[in-house]
Amino acid sequence: MAAKPHLSFWQILNMNVGFFGIQFSFGLQQSNMSPIYQYLGADEASLPLLWLAGPLTGLLVQPVIGAMSDRTVSRWGRRTPYFLIGALLCSLGLLIMPFSPTLWFAASLLWILDAANNVTMEPYRAYVNDRLDKSQHPAGFLSQAAFTGLAQTLAYLAPSIMVWLGMNKDAVNGNNIPHITIVAFLIGALFSFTTVWWSVKTTPELPLTPEEEAELRAKPRGVKATLTEIADALRDMPVTMRRLWWMKLFQWYGMLCYWIYIVPALAQSMFQTTDPTTAGFRDAGLLNGQIGGFYNFVAFIAAFAMVPFTRRYGAKWVHAVCLTLAGLGMWWLPSIHDKALLFVPMLGVGLAWASIMGNPYVLLADSIPAERAGVYMGIFNMFIVIPMIIQMITLPLYYHALLGGQPVNVIRLAGALLLCAAVAVCFVPVAKPSAQP
Repeated sequence: MAAKPHLSFWQILNMNVGFFGIQFSFGLQQSNMSPIYQYLGADEASLPLLWLAGPLTGLLVQPVIGAMSDRTVSRWGRRTPYFLIGALLCSLGLLIMPFSPTLWFAASLLWILDAANNVTMEPYRAYVNDRLDKSQHPAGFLSQAAFTGLAQTLAYLAPSIMVWLGMNKDAVNGNNIPHITIVAFLIGALFSFTTVWWSVKTTPELPLTPEEEAELRAKPRGVKATLTEIADALRDMPVTMRRLWWMKLFQWYGMLCYWIYIVPALAQSMFQTTDPTTAGFRDAGLLNGQIGGFYNFVAFIAAFAMVPFTRRYGAKWVHAVCLTLAGLGMWWLPSIHDKALLFVPMLGVGLAWASIMGNPYVLLADSIPAERAGVYMGIFNMFIVIPMIIQMITLPLYYHALLGGQPVNVIRLAGALLLCAAVAVCFVPVAKPSAQP
């Protein structure tokens, strides 16, 4: 296999600009979907079930799209057609979401929006794996983590920025959805496609050699071939990837607990309300945007700062430390009643979020064959969505019985689970860091 060209720091940034648009969309969902559902009449116990769209579409879409992109030959490349089409559909979903007239409409639209995001996501990660030499994997995947932090900083802060620019925070449409939320989604619709287009334009995929193209064209096509490829990849899964499952189970169960219940928890602990029609609940949504924007900004800075540490100490040890700090911060968060103090645990959450979006992919990319990057990236996403599905199905069963129907207790549970994830990652076998300093 020919050596891949060494990319400069700015070239690596250009190829990951598209991740900004993808993650701006996810940031809008994380910070706004629970409030939108409650504005439209949902109760707290049903919130996890209403979030099922993301995990289920990821479970169904990403392995299939990843396997298909491994075998695709087109004038635009292997991966590019998938993330351009996905980004366009995502833009349309974001454009319509804040005008949802009913709860069922918003929940149904989230299925379409998440399917589009998932069509984009794994071919994009495989594209980075394709384009970079192994020695540049830490820089490539941690740059994605940095753009995740920057995008979600702005997504979380977008409603607050609208208020700072003079919009009325209490102005709502006929379905009780704030105008500032509507504007934030319109901005996301613009970013979703334009940023992906920029990456495609500035950093196109490497052209296939005649031998590589002939090999791809010789592979069987169709649904049966795709499903067979996924089954074969599952059978041949490297031991490092198998061990990562246990860390991902605790990590993503915990993170989803946090995202779904942080606004109700802040409303309860900071504003003493559980009523989504009150000003206090809307203030909790704005406060979540501010602390969420802060932890994502920490992630943006930390992702670049982690590169030398990941090279020197290895991705798993850096990840274990970051998860520990986040777990302790989430456990403490419900006990805080001073707004300024809320930003302290967000330092740990920000470090963990930077690591979550980068270091597990460094571990993965170093353990899988390059020619199957798409299917393994898709399967690895199953390690995200299956824990989320488990959370969404199981949490409503014990929300009242074990957690007392209290959102603050869900946040404490999230902290405990991240501490379990920190322990689990320590048992992932890695021979050495993926690159030397």
